[in-house]
Amino acid sequence: MSALTLALLAAAAGTAAWALTRKRAAPLALASPADQASLTTAPTSFQRETIMTTTITIIGAGNMGKGIAYVAARGGNSVSIVDRNADDARTLAAEVQAANPGAAVQAATLDGPLGDVVVFATWYTAAQDLARELGERLNGRVVVDISNPLTADFTALAVAGDTSAAEDLARLIPNARVVKAFNTTFAGTLVAGQVAGQPLDVLIAGNDADAKATVADLVTAGGLRGIDAGPLERARQLEGLGFLGIQLQFTQNTNFGSAWKFLA
Repeated sequence: MSALTLALLAAAAGTAAWALTRKRAAPLALASPADQASLTTAPTSFQRETIMTTTITIIGAGNMGKGIAYVAARGGNSVSIVDRNADDARTLAAEVQAANPGAAVQAATLDGPLGDVVVFATWYTAAQDLARELGERLNGRVVVDISNPLTADFTALAVAGDTSAAEDLARLIPNARVVKAFNTTFAGTLVAGQVAGQPLDVLIAGNDADAKATVADLVTAGGLRGIDAGPLERARQLEGLGFLGIQLQFTQNTNFGSAWKFLA
């Protein structure tokens, strides 16, 4: 794989190579077939009567951080963006705010308050570093792992088999409620909210039903479709699917503009 290909892959995958700069510085669980027609507007697999707004901290102002910030802002949530480069956080916050005038979007720092939902929009090893750094501050919070744990040459998964990046992260922060989501969606499609006129499907895995429903609320309010993929161990398959989606960009020349869609 050429250096240019690797650079494009890193840019499209969109996860910032986060480095702390503080002083240390089951099968898919879906709605019944009769309910599928309504899934374009609501994640019926989560059975929420109303969509709740919440406070969201997105750590990482790269492409995926941008995509998720757009989704969260479209849903009317309060969004804080954190990055090792404060200027990048401020620039992205201003862009997302301008695109969503009714939203509350701001730049923040890790020293400030964390949202009810904390999104690790970073490489998987950086997410582990963040988990160690934030520690008990994440207790009780919904922590969203979006990572696809790729090897250095992007040709395989670095974590596979009897675990996943999400499960490894959960072991570091056992009192947080870790949810796997957004790893099968590309950054640009999240900004647009759709591909080929179809709302994006966001596959969501986790062991805490309320945490998954919270993420589904965020997804649905932002115009996407949340699908419950089961317990956190399903992240193993989601990370494999994310890896396959990345590889197909090169064989199908879709320039990271494609999306997985579950139809029934």
